[in-house]
Amino acid sequence: MTTDPVSPPRDPWRDDYAVRTSGLSASEVRALFAVVSRPEVVSLAGGMPAVSALPLDTIAETLQRVMRERGPESLQYGSGQGSLEIRERIIDICALEGINGSADNVVVTTGSQQALDLLTKLFIDEGDVVFVESPSYLGALGIFRSYQAGIEHVETDDDGMIPEALDEAIRRVIAAGRTMKFLYLVPNFNNPSGVTLAEGRRAQLVAIAKRHHILIIEDNPYGLLWFDRPAPPALRSIDEDGIVYLGSFSKTFAPGFRVGWALAPRGIREKLVLASESAILCPSAMSQNIISDYLAHANWTSQIDHFRGIYRERRDAILGALDEFLPSYARTEPNGGFYVWLSIPSNLDSRAMLPRAVAEHVAYTPGTAFYANGLGRDRIRLAFCYPNPAEIREGVRRLAGVLHHEVERADSVTHQLESSTKNVSDRAF
Repeated sequence: MTTDPVSPPRDPWRDDYAVRTSGLSASEVRALFAVVSRPEVVSLAGGMPAVSALPLDTIAETLQRVMRERGPESLQYGSGQGSLEIRERIIDICALEGINGSADNVVVTTGSQQALDLLTKLFIDEGDVVFVESPSYLGALGIFRSYQAGIEHVETDDDGMIPEALDEAIRRVIAAGRTMKFLYLVPNFNNPSGVTLAEGRRAQLVAIAKRHHILIIEDNPYGLLWFDRPAPPALRSIDEDGIVYLGSFSKTFAPGFRVGWALAPRGIREKLVLASESAILCPSAMSQNIISDYLAHANWTSQIDHFRGIYRERRDAILGALDEFLPSYARTEPNGGFYVWLSIPSNLDSRAMLPRAVAEHVAYTPGTAFYANGLGRDRIRLAFCYPNPAEIREGVRRLAGVLHHEVERADSVTHQLESSTKNVSDRAF
């Protein structure tokens, strides 16, 4: 006797959700977490920082000191804008990117992801256009879709977004009578491509956006994690009035504290505080005090140097493994951050291929996750930040085996189709 598989229960509320919830979808990276957490799987998928490299004894001392000296304050509600202490620390960090800002215009958020969500909530009406890189950060695309924005990818190359391509995209949108709101950029060691926006292009993009009254959102979580040379000065250093600068402690300290920020023009800052208070009342006082204390007592710049060394070694490991196992496959060569962007043969589908890769105990993120228009099937994002160099090499070796098998299978199918077509043609004559 056989039984039918049990279907998931129907959601009795599915017809009652707001229309905008149709834009909510599961992250392709988050969906992988249950699989890639298995010890036998080498994960080149998630951009998880190497938190094991942190000075855990120092952090334990920080936690004890905060509870001993500021326990009641840390366990209480705080300011909706964030504490003045951490906002002043954030301005010091922004200065390393060439930014001259004021703590008064910093809003502390629950990771920079919340800052981006709040900005989208404040500015986007259904159908409003957001210009993004091609490819672009999947978390941003998810937010923009959830608020029913129209997402327009702008062509990029090894020097980042192409100004002429942005000009052309803007002309098309104007001709279609659509409303433009944002230009969203991850200019330094981009997620997913790893490329950095060239210094000469930064002023050009700022000028184009200013000419068309388009707000720039500069998302810079990786800027301090450079390898051979620092990234160019932030776009925010060029124009204070037309740019909201997003940052985070997730990559340079630890993501578990969930502390990020937005440095915004005064009017936008006021709206952001109101929106944040409406959403969460206030960011975590405990997390802010821990990070403030760590920055005050620990040698945090030396720790960032240590991270740079670790990620540089892992970058070199993945590029070396790609040269060894996939020498004919084009890829980016990042000068910082967490990611390499790999091109695969155009007759393969990185998303369809993923289950086979996981079966071979290696995981990656399909390129389709980083586009809103269906592109990216022939691209793969490889994250080198979490596994050690030996694991990276083994992961690339496994991936190469999967790719070689898929190429052979695709070629075989193509050959069969061509033979079948030829036979039909022969019979016709």
